[in-house]
Amino acid sequence: MTTARELIVEADGGSRGNPGPAGYGAVVLDPVTGETLAEAAEYIGVATNNVAEYKGLVAGLTAARALFPDATVHVRMDSKLVVEQMSGRWKIKHPDMKPLAAEAGRVFPAGRVRYEWIPRELNKHADRLANEAMDAGKQGRQWEPSGSTAALDAVAARNAAALPPSGPPGDATAGAARARAALATRTSGVPAEAVTGSADVRGDGLFAAEEAGASSGDFEAEAGAAAPTGHAARVLAPTAPTALTAPTAAVPAEPSATAAAPAGSAAPRQGWSGPDMGAPATFVLLRHGETALTPEKRFSGSGGTDPELSAAGLRQAEAVAAALAARGTIQEIVSSPLTRCRQTAAAVAARLGLDVQVERGLRETDFGAWEGLTFGEVRERYPRDLDDWLASPKAAPTGGGESFAAVARRVAATRDRLTAAHAGRTVLLVTHVTPIKTLVRLALGAPPESLFKMELSAASISAVAYYADGNASVRLLNDTSHLR
Repeated sequence: MTTARELIVEADGGSRGNPGPAGYGAVVLDPVTGETLAEAAEYIGVATNNVAEYKGLVAGLTAARALFPDATVHVRMDSKLVVEQMSGRWKIKHPDMKPLAAEAGRVFPAGRVRYEWIPRELNKHADRLANEAMDAGKQGRQWEPSGSTAALDAVAARNAAALPPSGPPGDATAGAARARAALATRTSGVPAEAVTGSADVRGDGLFAAEEAGASSGDFEAEAGAAAPTGHAARVLAPTAPTALTAPTAAVPAEPSATAAAPAGSAAPRQGWSGPDMGAPATFVLLRHGETALTPEKRFSGSGGTDPELSAAGLRQAEAVAAALAARGTIQEIVSSPLTRCRQTAAAVAARLGLDVQVERGLRETDFGAWEGLTFGEVRERYPRDLDDWLASPKAAPTGGGESFAAVARRVAATRDRLTAAHAGRTVLLVTHVTPIKTLVRLALGAPPESLFKMELSAASISAVAYYADGNASVRLLNDTSHLR
């Protein structure tokens, strides 16, 4: 006789190409002890990310029912799409999703299952299972439980995720002052972990002297393109970036060199003065290729339909992949979780023979109810909300989207985490207009209104280097020469 109890199901799915070789993973956990009760994973052939995620959900629920048919189930996934659709808050429109959602809904009565979105870093166990399944499929076989290390990897990942970020902030003024204050407390000088790297990165200089390509004229609404030149909106950076957390209500003031420097600390050195801080962490910033929404200048963020690359966008992705392969300096690839970025990243990864890591902090702004609309359509439907949004960085788009201030906090925290993890290496970040412009603005120590004075074309390349003393150097902006 089974005993009624609560179970946790964590599920994930992935596709290397979207669509491409795909697999899913799911784990059933004891909510009290965290013990792994069951695991499931499978290579499913060519499919999309969303199909794989839904299949992972079905497998996890099925495994839970096999253990305790009368259980109540707490499903945790990093797919906002699946969580919102299965919770009944979003409609299911895609024909491939409807039967899978219906199948998932039949495993347990609806009243016994609740859904929660969790950050990707908290879903490492299922993510690892999905990747093991895809690795097995690449070798022409199916995943086998006996060969899995997902449970051990998940424990290690969760322990690592609990550590606070320790990398240099990277702001041109406040960050440098804070970093120097920290370095001054060390008797041995610069910490070795901040400057060492396993590869020669002298080739990063390729990103320093190149001339930016001609503008494509594509300045999408997802970048706040509609803001006039004298725009009053401000994008504020946090004064003390921390690990990725929910935005707080209070927006800190823009940091200044005077306010940031601790008492008695020297002003940040500029130019060639000061000690050699070693090889920087260099972020090559690649904006994704075009989607169907790009040429129409529609709001396209992280809260909409998650469009795929158009035919033109796929050609752009291949062109930028060839250019980066010719440079030969990229050592790692990190992508926004949105489809258009993952497709662009996959094209580069295929050329370079690298894996793609997904970082949720690199996603685009959530434009709420404005997703898919032009600026004119938003003006017609939500005039007061639009005015508020244009006037204040703390104002969010209609329907609970993200304010620019919230995006700046998220991007700064992500920057710090990635800088700490990739010191001395050259990393390709495949992301969107707002995150790239925010990184450049913070690195320059530029005023907030500069966000609206940068051109950033589809599939363009920019680059910023972050040094161990907290200084940053913008090396390239909006290079589109590879598209000509």
